[in-house]
Amino acid sequence: MQGPVKVLVASPLEAFLVDRVAGVDPRIEVLHVPELLPQPRYPSDHGGVRPQLTDAQQQLWSSMLASAEVSLDPDWQSPAELVTTAPSLRWVQATSAGIGQFLERTGLNRSDITFTTAAGVHAVPLAEFALTGILHFAKGIPLLLARQREQHWERYATGSVRGRRAVVVGLGAIGQETCALLAGVGLEVWGVGRPGRRYDLPAAARVLDTDALDDALAGADVVVLACPLTEQTRGLLSRARIGLLPAGAIVVNIARGEVLDEQALIEALAQGRLGGAVLDVFTEEPLPVESPLWGRTDVLVSPHSASTLPSENTAIVDLFCDNLRRYLDGRPLRNRYRLEDGY
Repeated sequence: MQGPVKVLVASPLEAFLVDRVAGVDPRIEVLHVPELLPQPRYPSDHGGVRPQLTDAQQQLWSSMLASAEVSLDPDWQSPAELVTTAPSLRWVQATSAGIGQFLERTGLNRSDITFTTAAGVHAVPLAEFALTGILHFAKGIPLLLARQREQHWERYATGSVRGRRAVVVGLGAIGQETCALLAGVGLEVWGVGRPGRRYDLPAAARVLDTDALDDALAGADVVVLACPLTEQTRGLLSRARIGLLPAGAIVVNIARGEVLDEQALIEALAQGRLGGAVLDVFTEEPLPVESPLWGRTDVLVSPHSASTLPSENTAIVDLFCDNLRRYLDGRPLRNRYRLEDGY
């Protein structure tokens, strides 16, 4: 490599983490001007409030973008024009695990730019959210909250998750962590992965592929969606498959909203067929105010935030720094986006 490798920080990042990136190798030149970036609304916010750049600031941002060889996140202004606005760009490290839809929407999946994802960074908080939601309904927390508000004292019999069956769909880092956590509290875990793939999953009692999903759902007390959104997984938990679930089953979606038939879920809840739904993602986001999901006590709504921790940026920079060393050494990058798989 001739000259410094210019690394653009295109996403809000704490100063001490920018210093860590700069310290990876003397060959790196970090391009980072915080006031040119969106301002975070909460810890580890990679969207933020977009600034109104002055002409001088816009010129500076455009020049930084044009000279960058590597970028942490794509251009926040016009990502679809990245091939033109960043002609030197070779690799983008994303701050999200699921970037397939973004790359398709912007056409960047047809570019020569290499993309790596943040797969694995969000596994622990998402698995913990799944477990929290399952226990929320299994232990009757909605009933307890209602009676607490009414100052109503009445003893009752609670439920237990031990020995119940959980089907985890998607066996990447998030699915594997979820399997381990659920098995740790005594659930019988069945993992469902891609056909033709082999998975080393000691936490799972059984490992199946999606061809056997219908049979698995028929005996599932809990189903956790943890798969990427691809053409194969869009609408995976369909109306028909929701109908296969036993009465009282709990549905958890920590994947993408489009993996689940949301309207069919709403109808099954309204009919009293399900024990609850734990949702971090939705077909339309933000969730419209008129959605019946808001008002249901058998639904736990999270605003696509279950994966976000104050320490998320540190974990992302850990991954980015490792990949930077790999890039400089000419070694394979971790979490490289595969067009053929869609993730």
